[in-house]
Amino acid sequence: MKYAHTNIVSQDWKKLTDFYIKVFDCKPVLPERDLTGDWLEKATGLKKPHLRGMHLRLPGFGDEGPTLEVFQYDKMLDKAPFPAANRIGLGHLAFEVEDVNETVNLLLKNEGKKLGEIVSQEIKGVGIINFTYATDPEGNILEIQSWKKF
Repeated sequence: MKYAHTNIVSQDWKKLTDFYIKVFDCKPVLPERDLTGDWLEKATGLKKPHLRGMHLRLPGFGDEGPTLEVFQYDKMLDKAPFPAANRIGLGHLAFEVEDVNETVNLLLKNEGKKLGEIVSQEIKGVGIINFTYATDPEGNILEIQSWKKF
């Protein structure tokens, strides 16, 4: 068994994939998807779904690593009113980076937003984490972290 992908339903899949490519060095996995049909209706439980988007290879795992699947449906439900780290459901995507400050600055230049401050904390028996929470341009929560392991 292996982990395959995480899906984000996006308001603008092209803009959001561009963000993850620029900020986190994700790599496009072609082909772009343009999916519809009875098979998709049966699998999703939606009536006449049509979606477009693509997979992005997440950094650090090579050509066979997991992907971030960014899809945009023709018909979508509204999202929660505001991002919150303690909302029930998928909480955040975490990226381990070389320099948290540099990554946050790049995120902000690409329409991401800060949720919190950058902090450092020793986690007993593990190391020192330098991290913060932020969002992508569509409000999905991201944890940006670097570690000094013991």
